[in-house]
Amino acid sequence: MPANTARFATKAVHAGRERTAARSRATPIYLTAGFEFDDFDQAADHFGTGSGYGYTRSGNPTVRAVEHQLAALESGADAVLLGSGQAAVATALLTVAGGGDHIVCSTHIYEGTRGLLLDSLARLGVETTFVDDIADPDAWRAAITPRTTAFFAESIANARNDILDVRAVSDVAAEIGAPLVVDSTLATPFLLRPLEHGAAIVVHSASKFLAGQGSVLGGVIVDDGRFDAARSGHLAPHLVLPGRNGAPSFAERHGGLARIAYARETIAPRFGATPSPLNAFLIGQGAETLGLRVERQSQNALAVARWLNAHDAVESVDYAGLESHPHHALAEQYLQGGYGSIFTFTLRGGLAAARRFVEAVQVFTHMTHIGDVRSLVLHPGTTSHSQRTDDERAALGVAEGTLRLSIGIEDVADLLEDLERTLAVADVRAEA
Repeated sequence: MPANTARFATKAVHAGRERTAARSRATPIYLTAGFEFDDFDQAADHFGTGSGYGYTRSGNPTVRAVEHQLAALESGADAVLLGSGQAAVATALLTVAGGGDHIVCSTHIYEGTRGLLLDSLARLGVETTFVDDIADPDAWRAAITPRTTAFFAESIANARNDILDVRAVSDVAAEIGAPLVVDSTLATPFLLRPLEHGAAIVVHSASKFLAGQGSVLGGVIVDDGRFDAARSGHLAPHLVLPGRNGAPSFAERHGGLARIAYARETIAPRFGATPSPLNAFLIGQGAETLGLRVERQSQNALAVARWLNAHDAVESVDYAGLESHPHHALAEQYLQGGYGSIFTFTLRGGLAAARRFVEAVQVFTHMTHIGDVRSLVLHPGTTSHSQRTDDERAALGVAEGTLRLSIGIEDVADLLEDLERTLAVADVRAEA
């Protein structure tokens, strides 16, 4: 019906509809719940094969563009963007494990992931064995059981800056045909691409470095595209057995992309972890400057870590970029372009000194986030690691006076001046 002959309510709904093609230099934002079909057969084909776009929960052009972008940055075959980093971890683990399965996992992981494994997935019948000495391949090997279907670890651990020997651990996982899933949020693909060293899946909290501006939530799963049904099918029957009503298996339909296809078609949409197209756009825009930001952040972090390491008020600094760090050699081996920008340091004055420090900073922001363009500070013992026991915190390098820094892109001289002023105001040495 021509707009000029339609009645008011119809005009309000339809008059703005425009089909004119235009080429935007920036990724267009398709902020829509659903998509119009050209005809009856196109709708049927979409629901039968998944081709094209029908509903944003199962696919969106803005989201898809960012998935291609992030997969390329990680040297991956394909990616799935999710609504948060936690959604990415949950979707990845539910893709590789189910009831009755077992995961071998590093002890040095984000508390939200640890809770997911110990509380949520445990209720679904997924068991986890944690490995303390992640630098020892035999420790990983000893944790394997007949039901092990996957390994999980972080490339750079929070808070002690432990560096994962990706090749060594992935080799152990490969002995039984299991995938190594790496949360590489702290490293970013600028510094390390785990898929190039044998990992099968990489996850990120895209809310952090990938977006960079601290404004949006998002997560991503990137797969290597090398799923081998003959070698690993016994660990993943959901990928190699026929589907309902005799439908072809994911391995038959997608080959080496079976894992990521299962995450995209089955786990992500059914658990509803859909990202907003607007958030996807902002993550994609942030990723365009990822290398510039991480390079600057890493340079700043190294300068700050060295300055703190020489300060009388500081008991220790856990930063892999320092030669004194036990994993410095691994950092040299795996991290290219810098050592990252997240690390901890411990004040001699204990909890009282830490309290005075976070309440005195001016350039640093006291908040629970990392990977921002702004420099941030947090007290792990009373926040991110508060659910751990005293012994567990000690094993992870978290003492009462430990503070975590996420270094931003500010002028490093301003950061050092803020630290010098704050340490003086806090009078931490009086507590030593």
